[in-house]
Amino acid sequence: MDYLLYLALGAVAGLISGLFGLGGGVVIVPLLILSFDLQGMAPEISTHIAIGTSLATILVTSLSSIYTHHQRRSIRWDLVKHITPGILLGALLGGLLALSLNGRLLQLLFGGFLMLVALQMLIYKPLSGEGSSPKPLSLSIAGTVIGSLSTLFGIGGGSLTTPFLAFRGIKIHQAVGSAAACGFPIALVATVVYASTAIPLAYLPGDTLGYIFVPAWLGIVVTGTPCARLGALLAHRTDAALLQKLFGILLLLLGGRFIWLNLPH
Repeated sequence: MDYLLYLALGAVAGLISGLFGLGGGVVIVPLLILSFDLQGMAPEISTHIAIGTSLATILVTSLSSIYTHHQRRSIRWDLVKHITPGILLGALLGGLLALSLNGRLLQLLFGGFLMLVALQMLIYKPLSGEGSSPKPLSLSIAGTVIGSLSTLFGIGGGSLTTPFLAFRGIKIHQAVGSAAACGFPIALVATVVYASTAIPLAYLPGDTLGYIFVPAWLGIVVTGTPCARLGALLAHRTDAALLQKLFGILLLLLGGRFIWLNLPH
């Protein structure tokens, strides 16, 4: 039954990743946390394992989305080249910071992040692509911030990269495609950090590689990869405005739940 859950989760996360240019982590992380809680995983590590597993899946699923966006000529590789060094540095710093925080605080911060993403999806209107392209220095600085927050919260960075590029005058389809390309270096660094960290034996669950839960990783990757490609194709053929607002409401509720459960009562 758990494997069926992970397969379904991968399909939904992959579709959302390709459709909205969001890292599938905004879906994977909260649902993995809920799943791990139901399975009785120690709360001291369940949040970290959810984040590490999410980022490890993005390492694979992002490739399908990148390939599709590249075929559609919607990736600005010149921008990706300049933003990647900052992303690599930020991803390393964010991963180390996440591992230093306890699970309850990490869930509280993640709940706040989900609510910000939800508000962005509900009220943000992308620009029309007017204006000059961002300079290399601003891309490097933005990349460091995006990489840090992405590995801290287990996302591919699309929810941060897409609005940043759109705000700086990049056409929305190019912003989405370029954001998808930025997800791979984020996931690469984060996977190394989370996989190479030893879990205390008192909390060690089976089938883990550091903070990556292999059964969940495998199930999500199997369905997430083809669905990410499908989502990227749909992004060019549909008006996803209504679907985006409904998804924003769902994230708002999930974020509120994590904040409520982890606040001192």
